[in-house]
Amino acid sequence: MKFVTSDQITLDYTDIGEGQPMLFIAGFGAAKEIWHAQAAFFEAHHYRVIQLDVRNQGMAQHTVKGLRMSRMALDLAEVITKLGLAKPILVGNSMGAACIWAYMSLYGDRDLDKVVIVDQSPKMIADETWSFGFKDLTWDSFPLQLRLDFGKATYRAIDADTADVVAQVKQQSPFDRQLDLPLLVDHAFQDWRDVIRQSMRPYLVIAGEKSPFFNPAFAPIVAQMGADGHAQVIEEAGHIVMAEQSALFNQIVLAFIKV
Repeated sequence: MKFVTSDQITLDYTDIGEGQPMLFIAGFGAAKEIWHAQAAFFEAHHYRVIQLDVRNQGMAQHTVKGLRMSRMALDLAEVITKLGLAKPILVGNSMGAACIWAYMSLYGDRDLDKVVIVDQSPKMIADETWSFGFKDLTWDSFPLQLRLDFGKATYRAIDADTADVVAQVKQQSPFDRQLDLPLLVDHAFQDWRDVIRQSMRPYLVIAGEKSPFFNPAFAPIVAQMGADGHAQVIEEAGHIVMAEQSALFNQIVLAFIKV
C-alpha cells in the first residue's frame, strides 16, 4: 500500500490483521520485509500489523528530500494519524529504533502503548560520556567512517522465508546507499538519551549478544534510563535479531506487550 507524505514522498506499507496496532520499522538500508516472521506471528495473536518502508528504503520512493531524523519522525506521525492507529506499539530495529526516538522527541510517548528497541544504542558516537557507540565510531572518525562498508550485520543466517522475500525486494528496488548517506550521517550524529530519560511508557531494549555493531551491555543501561524500561540480550544473534532468532524474539516481544 502507498502513503504520500506532506512533502509529497511516497512511502510503502503493509497493513494486516485486526486488533491493537503494531508498527514495525526496519533499519538503514533494510526493507519492511525483514519483519516477515513477525507479521504472521503477531497477526495470528490478534494484532494489527503494519510494516513501513521509510523514504529511500524498500519499495518507498527514492529521493534527496527530507533525509534527516526529524523528517523521519514527521513521516511516522503522519502514518500513525492517517491510519488511525490508537495507542500503537512501535517496534524498530537499528535506525528504525532511532526513528521512534525521533518521534518521541517531537511528540512524546503519551499516545503510544509500548516501544520495542532492537539493537540500537541511543548514541552512535563513543566519547567520554558514552562508551557503547557504533563499532569504533568516534568524533575523530565521524562522518568519514560512515562512508565505508560496515561489513556483515548478522551473526547467523536469517530465517529462510524472510531471506527469500527480502531478496525479492532487493532485486525489484535496490537500496542506494550513497543517496541515503545524508540520513545515515544525521542518524549517527544524534544522542537520544534525554528523550529516553523523559519516557513514561513501557519500553523493551533487545540486543544481539553477538552483534557486530553494538556492545550488548548497552541494553540494561538504557533500560534503566526511563521510568519503565526493560532489557533482554538474545544469545546467538547479531544485529538483525528478529530474523536471526525469530521464534525466540517473537515470544519475548509477545510476553512484554501482553503485560
